Amino acid sequence: MARDPSTNRYAAQNRKARHDYTITDTIEAGLQLMGSEVKSLRLGRCSINEAFASDRNGEFWLLNAHFPEYEAANRFNHDPNRPRKLLLKKREMNRLIGAIQREGITVVPLSIYFNERGRAKCQLGIAKGRRQVDKRAAIKERDWKRDQARIVRNRGGD
Repeated sequence: MARDPSTNRYAAQNRKARHDYTITDTIEAGLQLMGSEVKSLRLGRCSINEAFASDRNGEFWLLNAHFPEYEAANRFNHDPNRPRKLLLKKREMNRLIGAIQREGITVVPLSIYFNERGRAKCQLGIAKGRRQVDKRAAIKERDWKRDQARIVRNRGGD
């Protein structure tokens, strides 16, 4: 069965990540999943709002991601909150490990999606947490840019 490219390719998005963190860089990683996890992910019921990536023994794992059980999988179902291995190249792993060792830097998943070949991918963001003051300043700046665009757009119609 051919995949329809017009459908939404995102299975899960972490919308709060860009609000709560300053994203400095992004990396694409593969996900090692069980069959029932892939089917649950294709239904778009995954939650990565509280998830983060951490390294254990030289491997990166996605923790606190919730993939609900797939109803039709019965006894072969998966644990919804189990850690999932992230598939990265050695150079990318070293880059993430170097970033994590710096003070206040964390790795958060921004989205999980299926690529053109149907493989589940996770977009990771190297992030630094924002304080409340920083969040307010970002909102104020975004509103000002929106107002500027509105003024320019309205002025052109005179």
